[in-house]
Amino acid sequence: MKKIGILHGKERSFPEAFVERINGKKMKGIVAEPVHIDKVMQGAATEYAVIVDRISQDVPFYRAYLKNAALCGTAVINNPFWWSADEKFFNNCLATKIDVPVPKTVILPSKELPPDTSAESFANLAYPMDWEGIFQYIGFPAYMKPFAGGGWKSVYQLDSIEDFFEKHHETEQLVMMLQEEIKFEEYYRCYCIGGKYVRIMPYEPRNPHHLRYVADFTPTKERLQQMEAIVLRICKYLGYDFNTVELAVRNGIPYAIDFCNPAPDADIQSVGTENFEWVVETASQYAIERAQAHIDGADNLTWGEYIKRSSTKQTLY
Repeated sequence: MKKIGILHGKERSFPEAFVERINGKKMKGIVAEPVHIDKVMQGAATEYAVIVDRISQDVPFYRAYLKNAALCGTAVINNPFWWSADEKFFNNCLATKIDVPVPKTVILPSKELPPDTSAESFANLAYPMDWEGIFQYIGFPAYMKPFAGGGWKSVYQLDSIEDFFEKHHETEQLVMMLQEEIKFEEYYRCYCIGGKYVRIMPYEPRNPHHLRYVADFTPTKERLQQMEAIVLRICKYLGYDFNTVELAVRNGIPYAIDFCNPAPDADIQSVGTENFEWVVETASQYAIERAQAHIDGADNLTWGEYIKRSSTKQTLY
């Protein structure tokens, strides 16, 4: 029997529908359930052939559990080792090497010193930084956001240099990115599952959260193909099995704005009935595919092209 587990937090609509959908298919030798953990012993395999991870970004204990499970052969969606190493600034850097348009972006040291450091810890950091060069490169208006994490937390829209310094003062020990604002004509949020299934959803990030999927953008067939190619290229290089990519279209060019969302929103109340049905069905089918392909004791993880090419000394492009 191949077990598919889903590891989740307080969300309910997607995990419950996911388990129900898989079990409703009555696939021979495959069953799904919420993950149950009563102990975690080093080097000991779990009972799951596949685990879909929806919460370990917020629970370090779960991340350690998943790494151990993956080491022992579980196919974890998404790869917990890559997820632990990944962050938004690196993703933007990678995009520049694989011909994906992204906003001009810089990374900033934290306003306050990290724990257990002093001024002497930063002998290699210029003070003051080349703020003039940074501001000329990015321009205003701009956005400032954490270089890692998600959920629209600690995101600032900035109109001037004075506004930047005032808001940066509030960020304390967060490492922030300063990013060019893309004044878009259209905006899309795109599910990508299994590196091959894509759903492109009109999205309006300026709306209240519960209305963001209420947008009337109508892309042409050519634009849809263009965006799908960008989404697949990003997820191929990052190696995410389940991700969302946000694209802002300016002057006919889709810019990748946010594409590090390995536990994307899939709640029926926010994404809507049609999108919810797609993501439940597609995620369920993909998890079944992974369970059927599972090999006991082997490395059943997905590794992105960046890692695979780096390990064999290939160029990115």
